[in-house]
Amino acid sequence: MEFMHEILELIVNAAIMLFEFMGVGVIIASGVRGMYSYIRRDPLTRLKLAKGMAMGLEFKLGSEILRTVVVRDLSEIIIVGAIIVLRAALTFLIHWEIKNEEAEVEVKREEHR
Repeated sequence: MEFMHEILELIVNAAIMLFEFMGVGVIIASGVRGMYSYIRRDPLTRLKLAKGMAMGLEFKLGSEILRTVVVRDLSEIIIVGAIIVLRAALTFLIHWEIKNEEAEVEVKREEHR
């Protein structure tokens, strides 16, 4: 049984690292695209940047959820839980910002018609 637990822990840790790298990669790519869009004065810069940040945070949140599989101490569970709550709150705020930004873009489109 200990062997199966070690295999599970190995797989989960590899998946956590993959999700962390994906999240960081998406956030970096979104930031670089955001700077490029800002320089070009693209009116959708904030919306594109927020969507990229939200996607990156989703990967990071997924890694934290996976981390709950391998934690053993109550103190670790509390720390992971706090991280999950903070990342979920950030994701919620970014999605709220996306919704508001999309509404503004739609209003501007209607005004130009």
